[in-house]
Amino acid sequence: MSDVSIASNGDGIEGASSNIIAVANQKGGVGKTTTAINLATALAASGQSVLLIDLDPQGNASTGLGIDLGNSTNDIYAALIGEQKISNVIQKTSIPGLDIAPASVDLAGAEIELISIEKRESRLKSAVEDIKQNYEYVFIDCPPALGLLTLNALVAAQSVLVPLQCEFFALEGLSRLSHSIDRIRKSFNSNLHIKGVVLTMYDARNNLCKSVEADVREHYGTRVYKTVIPRNVRVSEAPSFGLPAIVYDMKCSGALAYIHLAAELLRKEGQLSNNEAAA
Repeated sequence: MSDVSIASNGDGIEGASSNIIAVANQKGGVGKTTTAINLATALAASGQSVLLIDLDPQGNASTGLGIDLGNSTNDIYAALIGEQKISNVIQKTSIPGLDIAPASVDLAGAEIELISIEKRESRLKSAVEDIKQNYEYVFIDCPPALGLLTLNALVAAQSVLVPLQCEFFALEGLSRLSHSIDRIRKSFNSNLHIKGVVLTMYDARNNLCKSVEADVREHYGTRVYKTVIPRNVRVSEAPSFGLPAIVYDMKCSGALAYIHLAAELLRKEGQLSNNEAAA
């Protein structure tokens, strides 16, 4: 991790407000969890304090960071239904500066259980209020569907990061997600907005990828990050070792892309100068 070169302003978290970002796409298999894990890791490597909340019942963000779900008694499910404070379920990962609120198999039933709970759409927001001052970035890895879990994430978040696979129906799916965000903004969270779109599983040899990229950039302009995430075998292998790709093989093209994405994100927010980003 010491070789990861993303400089930061070094100001720490004192007096700073947390940046709460839901990583969401209603379509599965687009690199959503991979993006959440590796972007969170890259930001932690830059000196940011980061929390990753695994709100997907599949728990891939948790296992991808080496968390054994079978041995976890405290998890984000317990915080959602009020059995535990979120501070009691957060665990440190092997990545300095990166903590996780892990998932559990119980999350699969949370969609039904939350229906009868008061203020069911804002349970996560209430939980995060207690700890958000401890982190500069809080990422929420959402399930690939717009149910109560994703609704909780979008009510708690300030913005949405959308990983988008370069495929034929990409724009159609992004349009549906945008409409969902608009509805949530009107009813629950007036400040919610799309922070950015990250093009994933990109193959520069594929004309369809280039065509989709051009269409997405035309429609969403500067909200589409310049950095694209390529298809990469090493990135796919990393979760089976319980490691982010940036730790598993920092020199592979996918890991380097996520490092550049983190630098671009920081630069957009004024936390990184152009010279530092190029270092």
